[in-house]
Amino acid sequence: MTQTSLQTPIIYPEPDGSPMAESDPTRDYLVYGVESLKLYFQDRQDVYISGNLWLCYEEGVPDAVVAPDVFVVFGVENRPRRSYKVWEENGKTPDWVLEVTSKSTRHTDEREKPITYAQMGVREYFQYDPSGDYLKPALKGRRLVGNSYQVLTPNLLPDGTLCVLSEVLGLELRLLPNGQLRFFSEQTGEYLLTYVEQGQRADAERQRAEAERQRAETERQRAETERQRADRLAARLRELGIEPDM
Repeated sequence: MTQTSLQTPIIYPEPDGSPMAESDPTRDYLVYGVESLKLYFQDRQDVYISGNLWLCYEEGVPDAVVAPDVFVVFGVENRPRRSYKVWEENGKTPDWVLEVTSKSTRHTDEREKPITYAQMGVREYFQYDPSGDYLKPALKGRRLVGNSYQVLTPNLLPDGTLCVLSEVLGLELRLLPNGQLRFFSEQTGEYLLTYVEQGQRADAERQRAEAERQRAETERQRAETERQRADRLAARLRELGIEPDM
């Protein structure tokens, strides 16, 4: 009797529905990074943006995974995924990665991930340390040159804002004087917003438009009141036999 060997299927990491524990700064900037970039690239169907998602980069090796805080892939379909498996995406790896780093993840973010991301071909790798645990300054960008990364030289604006250009995104990453990280578009001259921030801006614009409408209505009513007053005065003068000087 011939015994048939059964091959055990390979199980790759996927979300199990349990929330991952994150610090407030990490969660806040993960949300900002993913949402603001999704809004910025919302008209492009060939740009995939995600964060804190299992990224499997070697078929057949379930341990060959990372979960970047924020990452961008150009040239793949913009659709929801439970995980990102490189071999199912025509071998396309992320083009850009941001890690929200801290003292507890320093070794991984500074030593291990740059090697992994460089081997994957990630063109730019950024780190942001919102608590200032170890990065001085708190924003650091690297660009892949050959097989290794070179640290990008930041530019300092007159108001103390630190800027690092991402050629991959076509955006500046700006470290504001208060320590906040924001994406800035030279094309629009504006900072990128999250869904909530965009909604707040839309609400503020609606409120300004309503205030302007009410101001215009008040001016119209005032002018109408003045006209009616002038008409009454003119009528009274005519009753007295005086032709009003119009």
